[in-house]
Amino acid sequence: MPNTLEDMLVDRKLLSRDQLRDAAKRARAGGKSLTATLVEEQVIAERDLLDAAAAHQGIPLVELKEMALDERAVRRVSAKLVSHYFVAPLKLENGVLTLAVCDPMDMAAIEDIETDLGVRVERVLATREDIAAVIRRHYGVGADTVERIVEGLDRAEDTHVEDGSHDLGRMAQDVSVVRLVNQLLDQAIKERTTDVHLEVYRGEVVARRRIDGVLYDTPVPRDINVLYPAIVSRIKLMAGLNIVERRMPQDGRTRVKVDDAQYDLRISVVPSIHGENLVIRILPTQMLFGLDRLGLSAAARKQMESLMSLPHGIVFVTGPTGSGKSTTLYACLRKLNTRERKIITIEDPVEYELRGAVQTQINPKIGLTFAHALRSMLRHDPDVMMVGEVRDVETAAIAVQTALTGHLVLSTLHTNDAAGGAIRLLDMGLDPYLIASTVRAFVAQRLVRVVCSACKEGYEQDGKTLYRGRGCPQCAKTGYRGRTGIYECLVVGEEARALILARSSAAALREKATALGMRTLAEDGWDKVSAGITTADEVLRVTRMGQG
Repeated sequence: MPNTLEDMLVDRKLLSRDQLRDAAKRARAGGKSLTATLVEEQVIAERDLLDAAAAHQGIPLVELKEMALDERAVRRVSAKLVSHYFVAPLKLENGVLTLAVCDPMDMAAIEDIETDLGVRVERVLATREDIAAVIRRHYGVGADTVERIVEGLDRAEDTHVEDGSHDLGRMAQDVSVVRLVNQLLDQAIKERTTDVHLEVYRGEVVARRRIDGVLYDTPVPRDINVLYPAIVSRIKLMAGLNIVERRMPQDGRTRVKVDDAQYDLRISVVPSIHGENLVIRILPTQMLFGLDRLGLSAAARKQMESLMSLPHGIVFVTGPTGSGKSTTLYACLRKLNTRERKIITIEDPVEYELRGAVQTQINPKIGLTFAHALRSMLRHDPDVMMVGEVRDVETAAIAVQTALTGHLVLSTLHTNDAAGGAIRLLDMGLDPYLIASTVRAFVAQRLVRVVCSACKEGYEQDGKTLYRGRGCPQCAKTGYRGRTGIYECLVVGEEARALILARSSAAALREKATALGMRTLAEDGWDKVSAGITTADEVLRVTRMGQG
């Protein structure tokens, strides 16, 4: 057995003596341990170093993601202590605390914890990523920051505050509250969250995140309810909202930068009986997909490209909220966006910035509605217009007139399927002749989760090989990572026009379209199940939701 861990690292040919000497100098200069420096500077892979340390020191290397923690140990070690020394308490038994550590050479931290808590500490080794995940799961994001702020409030109340109230405006700008909100947003973005939901109940704050279209509970620090009003006020300040107004709903937006990427945050605050509930929608400022990245089959993509080549007419993308309609419209605009075309969009709100297009956000408070904006924008001589949503007969009628006068119009409708789009326009009161004359296609869509490529496995069912995700750290044990679209495209040809003019039902229109070769949402979904892209459960989930 080599005398030192450094000797073992060299014996295993994980690095050279020269690399060790150079790293040791940098470690001393930075006031860090040698092992921490080696890993942080990527001189050696963390797993290789921990394997060697476990063998040299005779202590286990464990996988924390598979391990249940002793709640007594979690309660005994404060979030501040855990975050400061970056350790995870695993077990407390007979006065012995088992801690997971990622730095095998940092014995000073162990001695400090033993002195502070009055217990004997036994170590196991774990990766930094594993320890971070355990801290988030059992203490909540920003738990150490919450503890520090609450301790400060307690001291302030003992000496200055008699009525238990706090200056929310001042607290919202306090460095610690700012840091806490930044931690919450940073972690949400890194976990691919699209929506953060903060809900307040009697004496309790609940946080949830929507990832790949599904809501998951998010652990929060125990005392976060004390700071919740300050957190809401901080987010309001970021979005330019009124922090004093707590009785009326408010909507705003702001922009943040995480690493090298910028994100738009759409903030919505709604009062409830126990306080203000808050939803933050997170949108990358640059997420413009091409038609090749939407999940369209080869035939469907060819169909969409053909529709985009039309000189005039209307193409409607339909589906419920959150089904990816805006992303599809922007993919179409990206294909159409050339110097020879004038593109104008009217949206609520503007989802993504598209260089080369004139983008306008409606504002009903000052009378700038979809219909008003659409009427005005026609004077700017556009070739292509994108209307975020047709909500009423006035907007629908102007969109139709726009198409009749030689423009290509893209828009959305809230319907369950493609055939329902025509019926929705009829129900609004639009003349069937105008619908039949101007609408070129109704494209319905849903988003399904994609099987995680890291833990994908095949299984046999009814003589077929299908695929599912076992669940792994990369997909947070869900078996899915990312989403793709399933589609149906009802092209309005002669037969469909005749049915629309006759005010036929959606069922009759759907039957005729499928007889003419239209692939339904469910059929496109099953094709993706057979290809191992998604699962039957996912296709059933999103298509049943649409029917409900």
